Amino acid sequence: MSAAATAARLSLSSLRAHKRRFAGTFSAVLLGVAFLAGTLVMGDTLRASFDSMFAGATSGTDAVVRSSGTITAPGESRGVRRPVDAGLAEEIERTPGVAAAVASIEGVGQLVGANGEPIGGQGPPTLAGNWIEDPELNPYRLAEGRAPQRPGEVVVNRGAARTGGLGIGDTTTLRTPDPVEVRIVGLAAFGGEDGMAQTTFTAMTRVDAEKYLTPKPGEAATILVRAGPGTGQEELVDALTPVLPKGVEAVTGQASAAENTDMISGQFLTLFTTFLLVFSGVALLVATFSIHNTFAIVVAQRTRENALLRALGASRRQVVGATLVEAAAVAVIASAAGLLGGIGIAAGLQALFPAIGFPFPEGDLVISGLSMGLPLAVGIVVCLGSALLPAVRAGRTAPLAALRESAVDQSGASRSRAVAGTALALIAAGVTLAGVLATPSIWLAGTGAALALAAFVVLGPVASSSAVRVLGGPLDRLRGVTGSLARRNALRSPKRTAATASALMIGVAVVSLFTVFGASLKATMDQTVARSFAGDVAVSAPSFGAGGSGLSPALAGRIGELPEVANAVGLGKGVAQVDGVGRELTVTDPVSLAKGLDLGDVRGSLTALGTDGLAVAEPEADKRGLKPGSTVELAFTDGQKDTFTVRAVYDRSELAGDYVVTREAWAPHRAQDADTLVSVTFKDGVGADEGRAAVEKAAAAYGNPEVQTRDEYAQSSAGGIDMMLTLVYALLALAVLIALLGIANTLTLAVHERTRELGLLRAVGQTRAQLRAMVRWESVLVAAFGTAGGLALGAFLGWVLVKASEGSGDTGFAFAVPPLQLAVVALVGLAAGALAGWRPARRTARLDVLRAIATE
Repeated sequence: MSAAATAARLSLSSLRAHKRRFAGTFSAVLLGVAFLAGTLVMGDTLRASFDSMFAGATSGTDAVVRSSGTITAPGESRGVRRPVDAGLAEEIERTPGVAAAVASIEGVGQLVGANGEPIGGQGPPTLAGNWIEDPELNPYRLAEGRAPQRPGEVVVNRGAARTGGLGIGDTTTLRTPDPVEVRIVGLAAFGGEDGMAQTTFTAMTRVDAEKYLTPKPGEAATILVRAGPGTGQEELVDALTPVLPKGVEAVTGQASAAENTDMISGQFLTLFTTFLLVFSGVALLVATFSIHNTFAIVVAQRTRENALLRALGASRRQVVGATLVEAAAVAVIASAAGLLGGIGIAAGLQALFPAIGFPFPEGDLVISGLSMGLPLAVGIVVCLGSALLPAVRAGRTAPLAALRESAVDQSGASRSRAVAGTALALIAAGVTLAGVLATPSIWLAGTGAALALAAFVVLGPVASSSAVRVLGGPLDRLRGVTGSLARRNALRSPKRTAATASALMIGVAVVSLFTVFGASLKATMDQTVARSFAGDVAVSAPSFGAGGSGLSPALAGRIGELPEVANAVGLGKGVAQVDGVGRELTVTDPVSLAKGLDLGDVRGSLTALGTDGLAVAEPEADKRGLKPGSTVELAFTDGQKDTFTVRAVYDRSELAGDYVVTREAWAPHRAQDADTLVSVTFKDGVGADEGRAAVEKAAAAYGNPEVQTRDEYAQSSAGGIDMMLTLVYALLALAVLIALLGIANTLTLAVHERTRELGLLRAVGQTRAQLRAMVRWESVLVAAFGTAGGLALGAFLGWVLVKASEGSGDTGFAFAVPPLQLAVVALVGLAAGALAGWRPARRTARLDVLRAIATE
């Protein structure tokens, strides 16, 4: 038998004989691959389910007639289209090949649930429209009850009714945003589901829809067209195009369904799966360090064995190959198990989502070749890549090493590593500072952050000795000889300590990064409200996500009439193209705005805007070269173009936005008008509780929106941040778990190579409890080093992200480091170290003394 075959057989035999050595590696690969595979399978399943649902719901629509142009403001994913003439449906019906055409009126309408709270107000769209009598053109199907026939009657999707505790016959309020009392007469399904994802839908009569959802009767969002027998969708569009007026287009029903699928499922799924894939990458990066460390220790322990193989004639390549065969065996088995685990994760999420209020569309799991092949390949590549350097080191073993008695890895930190790491850190600092200070660039800052991470990894062995001495210093006094031995064990191999701690360091760094960034966002919101909000209380619509109907524009006027109120100003939103570029407009009363918000210095006059003037924020004015007296062309969604004069430039745009126009200027072009915020200032002598109670009473008739103090408004505006952080922490728990497995595996292997030493310690009087404590404290020291490095790196990366975000826009971000949250992260890291050392410590204490002393 050849030396190569012998080496491979020995490696596989060793793998079978020492399965526990690779338990941590197996678990790390399995968890990383399972998370990646589960994400891909879940994404494919959701995408296929939504495609099927939309295809079924709109199968009867062969063409959609709509306006051809859209206006999209920055940060918006979907442009705003101008309405079409609803009377065009009658002309379309006379076109050859058309069987039916109906006007579809669409707008925003938010139902109030039985508990008085709005349904779906913190993210998903809340839609309203007219009930379409033609069942083939209506994407909704009656599941219970009947269609609306009289004023005030509505049909709602079954999912929204269940969420709000509503049923047929119930009376509730529909915010359009003006409050409308409605009675539910029917429940509907969409494509066989209880709704279109979490979107809520309320259908009313056409008369009511025109009254509450459109600025004037006779307008519709689209016209849905059904083809006659023998007419295909493309043929129908070709027939419709010549009869449509300028600025109106026809698209096939399939194309419209695909656009809707992309809007509802595509954008959400892309963001959601990308988010999960990022954390899969973090988990696999953490696993890389754990796997590398395991193989590095195993190779060190096999020095004599590999030397004997070299002495028997095995070449360096053969020894390297034998080690990689071992790694490949672990990689393939663990990755295959990870694929099964990923399918289980996707199936579990499919069952869990409906339970937490997110309707996962029904359907079988979609398991594609990519969702299986990619995680399998990634798992194998990560495992083999992590084992490559230890394998090369094994191949360099000299035959004479077989005569050495010790096989313990005593490698330390070299001077060349210190020089290289320092140089890399300096480059990282330079690139990062250039990206956040000199030439603001999120890509340059991101490159600097990646280099900083690499510098931390390279310098880990250099810093580990000093760090462990400092962190372990108190152990000598607190734990005596046991603590001193734990510290010395952690100092034995700086490379090993650093590699083991690096896995935890990355997990803690990412947690700290998001913690710092979240705290900075909250501080920014507090700063924004403190700087710009001049009122006593705020009446606000949901600010997180696209949900909610907004506030009635009449609310500010009603509040302003209260005897307790000195000023009340509402801020509405609109979109227009400013000199050909889509921009968001703030629609308000400029005079009252200056009293309700602090706009800073104002050049020009806010009182002179009229119907053809606008005010511009200074950063936007500087960017576009505008000043008082400048003229710009505004193009609105109704197709009208008007020349506006800049009559004022103000400093602070945080709440006021970049462009301000009067309600009179916006009125001819408005669609469904709504405010997002009402700032209320009390008269002198009116107490906070008295004034708030009066405002709440007045607001109750407008759908009962929330009335908040300044601090409450700032806190609620940042409410989505806590939700994001909760999800981030839950996902990063996987990375921390893999890091713990790495620490536990390293300790187990370290205990194995120190078996004789541990036996001698027991022989000279060390108790089992002291032995357990020594191993646990060694684990805690390694975790402390990783946690400290992770906190420092995470705080730095958080600062980089805040500064880069500030540089990529015109927002003044406030950098904040939350000491309490980071202290909790530090405690969790230390507790994780103690937990990771529990099993190795327990196994160590069970060693047979005589057998341990006899171990070579």
